[in-house]
Amino acid sequence: MGMAAQEVGADNPQYKERSPWHTMTVEETFKQLGLGADHKKSGLSTSEAASRLKTYGPNKMTEKVKVTIWQRIWHQINNVLVYVLITVAAVSIVQAVITTGQNRLTSIIQVFLIVGVITLNTCIGIYQEGNAEKAADALKSMLSSDARVIRDGKEIMIPAEELVPGDVCLLGLGDKVPSDLRLVSVSNMATGEAALTGEAVPIDKEISPIALKGVTDPEQVPLGDRKNMAYSATLVAQGSGVGVVISTGDFTQIGTINRLVNSTENIKTDVLRQIDVISKWLFIIICTLSLSTFFIAFFYSNVFKGQVLNSIVIALICAVAMVPEGLEAIVTLTYSYAVKIMASQNAIVRALPAVETLGSVTVICSDKTGTLTQNIMSLTAFVTSNARFKNNVDAADRVPMNFVRDDSYLSERASKSLDKSGDKILADGPNSGERRRGHDPSNHFTVDEIATTGPSSAKPTTDFPFKNGDSPTKDWIQAALSCGVLCSKCVLGEGGGRAGEIGNPTELSILRASYFAGIDIEELKNDCPIVAEVPFSSEYKFMATIHEPSAMDKAPNGKYLAYVKGAPDRMVKMCKNQAKGGVLGDDCLEECDEAYWMEQIAILSSHGLRVLGLCRAFVDKSSVKTGEQLGQEFVNGRPEGKWLTMIGLCAIMDPPRPECVQAIREAHSAGVRVAMITGDHKDTATAIGQMLGIVDEKFSEAVTGPELDAMTDDELRKCCQKHNVFARASPANKIRIVKALQADGEVTSMTGDGVNDAPALKAANMGVAMGKEGTDVAREASDMILADDNFATIVYAVKQGRVVWDNLRKVLLVNTPINNAQGLSVVFGMLVQLPNTPITGIQILYSNFICAVTLGFVTAIEPAEDGIMSVPPRRVGKRLIGRYLLLRIFIGTVMLTGAVVSSAKIVQLSPRYADLDYTDLMYKVRATSFNVLDFGAISIMMSARFSYLSSVHPRVFKGNKAAIASCVIVAVLQIFFTYCPGINTVIFQMKSMDGFGWLLTICWMIAIFFVMEFEKAIRRHLKAKGADTDDREGGEVELPGPEHMKMPKGASRLNLMEINH
Repeated sequence: MGMAAQEVGADNPQYKERSPWHTMTVEETFKQLGLGADHKKSGLSTSEAASRLKTYGPNKMTEKVKVTIWQRIWHQINNVLVYVLITVAAVSIVQAVITTGQNRLTSIIQVFLIVGVITLNTCIGIYQEGNAEKAADALKSMLSSDARVIRDGKEIMIPAEELVPGDVCLLGLGDKVPSDLRLVSVSNMATGEAALTGEAVPIDKEISPIALKGVTDPEQVPLGDRKNMAYSATLVAQGSGVGVVISTGDFTQIGTINRLVNSTENIKTDVLRQIDVISKWLFIIICTLSLSTFFIAFFYSNVFKGQVLNSIVIALICAVAMVPEGLEAIVTLTYSYAVKIMASQNAIVRALPAVETLGSVTVICSDKTGTLTQNIMSLTAFVTSNARFKNNVDAADRVPMNFVRDDSYLSERASKSLDKSGDKILADGPNSGERRRGHDPSNHFTVDEIATTGPSSAKPTTDFPFKNGDSPTKDWIQAALSCGVLCSKCVLGEGGGRAGEIGNPTELSILRASYFAGIDIEELKNDCPIVAEVPFSSEYKFMATIHEPSAMDKAPNGKYLAYVKGAPDRMVKMCKNQAKGGVLGDDCLEECDEAYWMEQIAILSSHGLRVLGLCRAFVDKSSVKTGEQLGQEFVNGRPEGKWLTMIGLCAIMDPPRPECVQAIREAHSAGVRVAMITGDHKDTATAIGQMLGIVDEKFSEAVTGPELDAMTDDELRKCCQKHNVFARASPANKIRIVKALQADGEVTSMTGDGVNDAPALKAANMGVAMGKEGTDVAREASDMILADDNFATIVYAVKQGRVVWDNLRKVLLVNTPINNAQGLSVVFGMLVQLPNTPITGIQILYSNFICAVTLGFVTAIEPAEDGIMSVPPRRVGKRLIGRYLLLRIFIGTVMLTGAVVSSAKIVQLSPRYADLDYTDLMYKVRATSFNVLDFGAISIMMSARFSYLSSVHPRVFKGNKAAIASCVIVAVLQIFFTYCPGINTVIFQMKSMDGFGWLLTICWMIAIFFVMEFEKAIRRHLKAKGADTDDREGGEVELPGPEHMKMPKGASRLNLMEINH
C-alpha cells in the first residue's frame, strides 16, 4: 500500500491528461472534456456522472497506511538486547518454579524488574512515536465535504467525493473549492490561495484564456497568474462563479502535494543507526561473554562446577549486567529534555530524533521574508536634492533622532551594478513591473525605465539644512514626509506595528517612519483635511490628494496644497522644481535636476530598495470641488506641463532582523553555511544577503530560479556550492537545491510555510516550518516548527543539537563502563576464585536502572560547554563511540571492574572477616562490591561532565544542579539499601558495611576520579598539539549517487506554485 501511494492512479485517465486548461477557451475546454456547447446549463446526466465516476474514481486523496498500535509495540521490542532480557526473564521464571525459599523470591523479583524495564522503554518509545506524520490528515481536513453542481439541468448538492471531470460546479462567497476547476463564468470573484502559494491577497478571477508571456511551455505559467482557474481547498473570498471540473482527487494541485508527502520517507538519524550498530555489537559481545561465563562457571569455578542450571543462571546474570536496559530510555529522555529546552526558546521539535540531526547540519536554507527579515516594510533612507538621511528602522523610541544625515549611506551604486545600464538595474531590482515569484502585490509604484547618463553634477556639498552626522528637526521631518502621510488611505497599526494596520505595506512604511520620528499622524490629517483626490491606478502609477493647507505650509491665498506620490521616474518627469535639502518654501526652490534624481533612483534600486517619489504643488481652489474624484489628467495633463516640486525619494525595504546578523555570524563561526531562498528579485535578495553577511567574497552573487531550471543536475550541484542566495525561486527549485546539497554530502535544513513547501521540508534532513505564518500542512510535514518565525531560533536549535550529541557521548561514557564492570566483575570474580558472584542479578538491575535515571540523565542535561559553536559541524558518519571515547570507556571499565573485584577479594581474604560463615562472608563481599560499583560510578559521572575541561575545579559544583542532587540521591539510596533490615538481606543479599568497607569504597572512588582526569589532561595536551582527539577525520561516508538528484513523481508540477518569501 505504501508503494501504491507512490504510483497512485497510473491507470487513471487523469494520470496522462495534462491539458493546458488555462490557455484554452471555455469552448475548447468543453470539447476536450467531451461535453456539449450548452453544458454550462445542463451539466452531466446522472448516468454519465456514474460512468465517469467508475472511470476516474472518487474525488478524494489516497491515504497512507497508518501504523497500528501492535506494529508500534513490535517496533519497540524487536531489538536483540530486548531478546536477551526476555531470555533472562524466561530462565528466571523457570528458576522461580524449580527452586524454593529466598532463591525463588529473588527470581520472581528479577522477572518483575526485567518486565518493568521492557515495559517502560516500550511506553516511552510509543509515546514519542505519537507525534508521527499527520501531514496527509492536515491536507484531507482542508478539502470541501460537499459540492453544488448542475446535474440533469438541475442544481443539486452532492458529496464532494462524487465529483467527476466534466461536472459543472457552482461557487459562492465563503465556499471551499471542491476540486480543480476551469472557470466558465465569474461575477466579481476572487479566491484566497494562501494555502497553496502563500499569497495573502485574494486573486481576482476571469474566464479569458491566459496568454503565454515570456514562456513557451504553458506549464511554466505561475499558478497565481492562472486567473481563469480555481483550485481545490482554496476559498472563495468574494463574488461568485461557475466552473467545470478538470481534475479530481490525487490529480488536483493539492493532491499532487499529498502524493509527494506520502511518498517521501523520513530519514533515519545518524544516532539511531549507530545505536542499532552498537546494539548488534553488544549482542555479539554479550553472547560471547555469557558463553565464556558459562564455561568458566561449569568447568572452573569451585562453587558452580558441574552445575548446569546454576552455571546458566550465572551466565545470564552476566548478560543482564551488560545489557544497557536504560540506554534507549536515557537517549529518549535526552531528546525530550532538549525538546523542552528548545520549546522554551520558540523551537518546537516534532520528532525527538530530529534533535540530533540539528547538530550535524552543515547548510541552513532559509526563507527571507519574516524569517531573516522583519516582514515589515520600512523607510530606510530619505534622499533630498543635496543630502541623504538614514532612518533607524529598529528604533523603539518616538524621537526625531531616528533620522541622521549620512551622505555616505547608499551614495553609490552597488558594486555588482557599477557597469549595469539603468534598464538592467531595473530588471534585477524590486522596482521592476515584473511580478516577483509569490505574486507580491505590495509594490504598485513600479518604475518604467531608469534613463541615466551617469552621476550628475549635483553633489551634497553644503551643510544645509543640517550638518552631516546631525539629526533633522521634527518640523523638517513632518514637512518632508507629509506627502507620504497625507497622500495615503492607509491606517497605521497599533503602536506603529503590524497589528491592525490597513493598506499597502510600501505606503505604510512612510507612516511608520513618521510615527517613530514623533509626528502625530492623526493631528496632521486633521490640520490638513483632504478636499479631493486622484485615486491610484496601475496605469499611471501615482496617486494625488488635494488638501487644505496648514499654517506651516505658507500657502498663497486662494490655493490648495496638492500632494503627489508615485513611481519615481514618472514623478521626476513632471517636476519643474526641487526643494533644496527637502526644505519647503519659495526661497528654497531650485530647478529640478532630472539627471541627478534618475541616478539616485538607479543607486537605490541597485541596493534592492523600493523607491517612491514625493512631490507637491499649489493649485487654485477654483479648480477643485470638495469631494471630487479627479482624473489622472489633473496631474499629468496640465497645460503648464511640468509643475510639481520634488521633495525627495523614499527608499524602502523589509530590513533584516537585527538578531539574525549575529546568529548568522555565529553559524559561520560554527562552520555552518547559510543560504537564502526567496521569491524576491535578484538585487533585493543580494542586498539583504550582504546586510546579513550571507553574501561575501566567496559567495558574491545571487542566482535565479529560472537559471536553476535551465541547469543540469551536475551544473546545479556546482552552482549550489558557489551561491548562497537563490532569488525568484519556486518550490520545485527548493527540492532540487536540497537534493543537490545532499548529493555533495551536505546535511541540510530547509524552511518553508506553504502547502507547496511540504515536499522540500520532507526531503531535507531537517525540515523547519513557520509557526506564525505557516500552513498546517507545512507544519505537519516538518521536523521542527519556529514559533516566532525567526532565523536566530534555528541557529539556537543547531547549538542545542550539538549539545545533544555531546551529551549522548557523555551518557555512554557513564553508562557503558558501569554495564561492562557489572558483567566483567562476575567473570573475573570466578577467575580469582571468589566464593560466589560479587554482585547479584538484582543488584545489577538496580544499578543499571538507578545509574541511568540519575547519573546518566545528569550528563544528558548538561548545558553547552564553552566553544561548542566554534568548531565545524559533526561530519557525516562520525562514530558515536570514536577512538578516544572508546579509550575512556575502556579506562573506566578497567578501573571500575578492578575496583569491584579487588575490593571483593580483599574482603574475602581480610582476617577481620575470617570468623564469618559462607553466607555472611558473601553478604559482606556483595555489600562492599555493590557500594564500590555505584560510588565509583559517581566518580565517572563527575569526570564525564566535561569533555576536555578539568573536573578538579570549582566548576564541577556549578552549571548543573542535578549533578549534585543525583550524587546525593545515589548515596542516600546506597546507604538505605545497605543498612535497611530485610531489604538488604532478602532482596539485595548483602549486609551492612563497617568502616573498613567504607574505606575501600572511598579510596576507590578517589582513585577512579583522578585516573579519569589524568586521561583527560593527556587528551587536552594532545589536542593542543593538533591531534584529532575528536575523531573528526576518517570514516568518510559514500556520497549519494546521481539517482539521488531525481525529482519525486509529480514534483515538476510544483513549478506552478510560486513561493512568497
